[in-house]
Amino acid sequence: MIAHCVGRCFRFPLGFREIEGPMRESGVLVSHRTVRRWCAKFGQTHADGLCRRRPRPGDKWHLDEVFVKINGVRHYLWRAVDQDGNVLDILVQNRRNTAAARRFFRTLLKKTRSVPRVVVTDKLRSYGAAHREVMPSVEHRSHKGLNNRAENSHQPTRQRERAMKGFRSTGGAQRFLAAFSGISPHFRPRRHLMTATEYRTEMTTRFAIWDEITGATGQPTAA
Repeated sequence: MIAHCVGRCFRFPLGFREIEGPMRESGVLVSHRTVRRWCAKFGQTHADGLCRRRPRPGDKWHLDEVFVKINGVRHYLWRAVDQDGNVLDILVQNRRNTAAARRFFRTLLKKTRSVPRVVVTDKLRSYGAAHREVMPSVEHRSHKGLNNRAENSHQPTRQRERAMKGFRSTGGAQRFLAAFSGISPHFRPRRHLMTATEYRTEMTTRFAIWDEITGATGQPTAA
């Protein structure tokens, strides 16, 4: 049941209360506060389990940042994806300057334990300054038109932000979005590159992996 609720929360753009209702209709009495606690407790653990199943990151990284409102105050969500669209890391910060870019670069290198061949960013000058300090040997391409892959990866986060009516704290946003960025793509294969049969087969495999990681074998899936 826990894996079912957590899977629905991170897969679909639903608020905690919107998960409470269907569970009640199924005969399971669980409050939205309990769903929130389950997501906070198990979300990152499940995301880490999925991350260990993925192949090593590609050698071309796309970096981008987008603003998010937290308690009415503008913050910035920094995100990195590889050339296949796999999310490498995210970081919520209250600045959009060189120090923030430098911190993101360092946390990204620490998490992935790898160094890219190329990094692609938009025209924000902070990227260039941080790149020269943290990874000077890596090629840096700064061009807004080349960075659509990173910009498109923000769309599911925007849907989630609207469903939750914003975030309440920086730490809460970081914890939720870190788990969300690890779990949501697992249920979002590149559907436009697959036939219907291939898509059904791929989703069956992914649900099986989810059940294995969460220990939910024999329980309802996250569908």
